[in-house]
Amino acid sequence: MSMTPSPAASSSPKRSGARTLAVTSGKGGVGKTFVTANLAAALAAQGQRVLVLDADLGLANLDVVLNLHPKLTLHDVFTEKATLEQAILPAPGGFHVLLAGSGMVEYSRLTPEVRDKLLHIVEIVKPRFDWVLLDTGAGISDVVLFAVSLATDVMVVATPEPTSLTDAYATIKVLATQQDRRHVGLLVNQASRAGEGKLICGQLQQVLQRFVGATPGQSFKLDLLGEVRNDATVRQAVLKRQLLLEQYPGCEAAQGVKALAVRLLSGGSLA
Repeated sequence: MSMTPSPAASSSPKRSGARTLAVTSGKGGVGKTFVTANLAAALAAQGQRVLVLDADLGLANLDVVLNLHPKLTLHDVFTEKATLEQAILPAPGGFHVLLAGSGMVEYSRLTPEVRDKLLHIVEIVKPRFDWVLLDTGAGISDVVLFAVSLATDVMVVATPEPTSLTDAYATIKVLATQQDRRHVGLLVNQASRAGEGKLICGQLQQVLQRFVGATPGQSFKLDLLGEVRNDATVRQAVLKRQLLLEQYPGCEAAQGVKALAVRLLSGGSLA
């Protein structure tokens, strides 16, 4: 699974590798993969070299969102039937993807083999890109938590629905206690009105500080990275299997994703 960094990457000054961001959620169906793909396009539009690694092993759907039909996936790299060079594909929006095969039961558990291979792949691809976005599964399974642990920064995607917020709280609490993360990013998707993300972040921060940051000398910061408004054009883009930023670049939701990219590019580490 050797991979030689590209000349462009190796000549980039003062760069030790990509900034790694895990995009995760407490529950499924909150638009996590859709946000990740469009965020990658927004970062690429800013001149960034971006790789999205589909770390939702076994239940991958990034290929569906992007309307890609890959012949080679992460499974082929794991089994050494293909090299990373062969499996990394260009995607719509100007970024690259490393897709995972769907329905791979053998990847639903975090075996030492899966752990080692995933870690190895992330370390190898980092020198080639400015950003590596890890599109993880939902929840707090061993596979999801390990995928998140591979990233320096983490962004939890949640919607205003009570079940989403409850599961987002549980996920953030686990990240804080098991991975000792003191700083986690939050994106509120499908916000019904401007400012809803700020309100939700404040409520979650209060509860988390009470139960996670209660130890003397310890603090916890939940950082609102942005909000994406509830927008009818999102469903249209999803049904067409096309990027929102390419189909409807002027819509409210697309503006929210673009603002998220700018925020990430201008902000410091969330670690």
